Amino acid sequence: MAVTRLKRKDRRNKTFAKLDVKNLKLATNIELGSRSRQSTKDQLAKNNAILAQLTAKA
Repeated sequence: MAVTRLKRKDRRNKTFAKLDVKNLKLATNIELGSRSRQSTKDQLAKNNAILAQLTAKA
C-alpha cells in the first residue's frame, strides 16, 4: 500500500494537535493539597522569603 500524503489542512491540524498535547502536559495547576505543596527549597520560595524580609524592613 502506498503512503498517502496529508493535505495541508490535515498536516496543520496534526501539528497543532501535537502542540496542544505538549502544552497540556507542561501546564500544571497548583492546587491546595499535600502533593502540590510548594517546596521550601524552591528558588521561587527563596525569592519570596527575601522579598518579604525586605518589605518588612522598609
